[in-house]
Amino acid sequence: MNLSEKLISLRKEKGWSQEELGENLDVTRQTVSKWELGQTTPEMNKLIEMSRLFGISIDELVGNSTEKERTVSDKVLVLKPKYEYKSKKTLFGLPLVHINIGFGVRKAKGIIAIGNISSGIISIGICSAGIISLGVLSLGLLSLGALSLGLISFGGVSVGALAFGGLAIGLISVGGLSIGAFSVGGFAKASEIALGGYANGHIAIGDVAKGDFAFSNFNELKASDFEKIRSVILTEYPNFPQKVLDLFLN
Repeated sequence: MNLSEKLISLRKEKGWSQEELGENLDVTRQTVSKWELGQTTPEMNKLIEMSRLFGISIDELVGNSTEKERTVSDKVLVLKPKYEYKSKKTLFGLPLVHINIGFGVRKAKGIIAIGNISSGIISIGICSAGIISLGVLSLGLLSLGALSLGLISFGGVSVGALAFGGLAIGLISVGGLSIGAFSVGGFAKASEIALGGYANGHIAIGDVAKGDFAFSNFNELKASDFEKIRSVILTEYPNFPQKVLDLFLN
């Protein structure tokens, strides 16, 4: 776009007539008309005034910035940060290390995988699946995440054979709200043994306890009470680990 075309475009953007633009530049309407028709060219001092008036450089005003430069600039503005690395070494047909992170859907698959969506033996990502898995949404034998599912699981919401979390569901579960065969938590519900502020289970131990064998007012229990709890647990579950009993009942 040359100077005359640019001047017309800028003037119309402002909603000015030729006469109004002339008043801002201290020239006549006829002078502005000749500039826009390309019959004459503004002097340098008028170009400087126009540059300040429209808030653009003189180069832009006279059309010196090329289309190529504008295209490159536009591309820079829309670049999406990303990084990918894939090792040449492989194992079982998978890269030993695959890292693929950045905006958008970035998938990583390798023995060690790090990506927005990742799967591997060791997997780290927003959504991750692996033997050892860490992520917002995590699935693995050993799983850590806001929402975690695994054999051993740690998370805000945790589901696993051994589950730890704000909400924990598992064979053995420990959490604020804990549900399982053996549960420990603020609210613990278990099919077998429940230990918590509110405990509900076959054997229930807590401030409030409900079950076939219920031991309430936990903080007020005496040594003889703990021996009775130990005896009941070992009678009902002869193979229950002694070290676990020692941990909670000593």
